[in-house]
Amino acid sequence: MTFVIIGWDGPEGASKRPDQRPAHLEYLERLQQQDRLVCAGPFMDKAGSLIIIEAETMEQAESIANGDPYLTHGVFERVEVHPFKRVLPRQQGE
Repeated sequence: MTFVIIGWDGPEGASKRPDQRPAHLEYLERLQQQDRLVCAGPFMDKAGSLIIIEAETMEQAESIANGDPYLTHGVFERVEVHPFKRVLPRQQGE
């Protein structure tokens, strides 16, 4: 199942982001190696980031979101996790 994670930056997010970026990218790269990461990146208005993942359950998706170094080290003030139905573009076999 696909989930969208929205990480909203906290008041100190911009100042903490450079120090935490290597650990955050390493975390995302591990998800990619596990074939869980669909895409990820920051909002250009600097409000936060969007991460799209594959997980078996909402609980697993929340666990992934809560383990992100950007959340555990205060870049993100909060995260939202939402189940997501991909409609387009169609994936092979749909």
